[in-house]
Amino acid sequence: MYQPVISGTGVFTPSQVITNDELVVAFNAYADRFNAEHADQIAAGEVEAKEHSSSEFIFKASGIEQRYVLDKTGVLDPAVMHPVLRQRSDEEPGVMAEMALDACTKALSMAGLTGADVDLVICAASNMERAYPAIAVEIQQLLGAGGFAFDMNVACSSATFGIQAAADMVRAGSARCAIVVNPEICSGHLEWRDRDCHFIFGDVCTATVITRQEDAKGPHFRILSTRCATQFSNNIRNNNGFLRRSRPDGVADRRDMQFMQNGRKVFKEVVPMVSEHILHHIEAEGVQPSQLRRLWLHQANKTMNDFIGRKVLGRDPEPGEQPNILQEYANTSSAGSIIAFAKHSADLKPGDLGLICSFGAGYSVGSVLIQRV
Repeated sequence: MYQPVISGTGVFTPSQVITNDELVVAFNAYADRFNAEHADQIAAGEVEAKEHSSSEFIFKASGIEQRYVLDKTGVLDPAVMHPVLRQRSDEEPGVMAEMALDACTKALSMAGLTGADVDLVICAASNMERAYPAIAVEIQQLLGAGGFAFDMNVACSSATFGIQAAADMVRAGSARCAIVVNPEICSGHLEWRDRDCHFIFGDVCTATVITRQEDAKGPHFRILSTRCATQFSNNIRNNNGFLRRSRPDGVADRRDMQFMQNGRKVFKEVVPMVSEHILHHIEAEGVQPSQLRRLWLHQANKTMNDFIGRKVLGRDPEPGEQPNILQEYANTSSAGSIIAFAKHSADLKPGDLGLICSFGAGYSVGSVLIQRV
């Protein structure tokens, strides 16, 4: 058995930014357009009028101030309200693979490795660009990696589930150097025309290198323990998929083909589930909450994370104990906790303990207990 460690991380951040103010202008223009087009139906009570959004509403509901996206032009066009990406030929790298190559290259550089050192690639994300061939195999080819590769989808928990799978394989000896990559094009599955969620997501890609401790070339984090759990719930759902054209209703623009959630139920049910999961995980490893120097939580909602932090630590987290990148990146699904870890871990000292945790649709929750070496 080998000791798996995290020896490198990388983050690809798109160049385009949408502020809350920009988003509100676009959404309100869309709402006005919709209300004008459906004035008679609204007057008859057959259709509900669209309410305006506001920057104040967005920040209060989520803590988000902006988000990065691959394309802002389409999102901010009231007649389009979704990203517009160039059609690529089958001979070109896919969008997700291109994002992944950037993040993986940064992570490997930090680890002092190259693509040729990698023998396992896991592409773990909330949505895949295509059903097959696997995005991970395309990334493997672009990296010049050997071994094998596969895709994984556990929605917002994909990164931590991927880390557990990679760590287990490194520990068992079936892989020597793994990279878990999370290309999240959340702007593509967000319904930008829905006031309750139009502000939630952004785009990004993260990568995490996991090797045997004996192969680590610089500062690294020992993976002490991982734990994953799932519990079925319809409160976060996306019904799009390859059977879409087979449905008898034939509606091309059904609301449930994009991200949907019952936010109040999610908050009420997920906060205790995640808090108990973390507490049980560290208890099983003989770790007290007071020993955790840092919590890198899924970045979905600031209030939710504040509740979880208080429940786990038994008090309000001190500044720096529970870093938040939500205000800059918005919710980036599985990548959020890895962005927080990548940007807020270098200052930890040898022996310091921390925990990466992501959670979301499923319900699912994954946690990784680590120690700085």
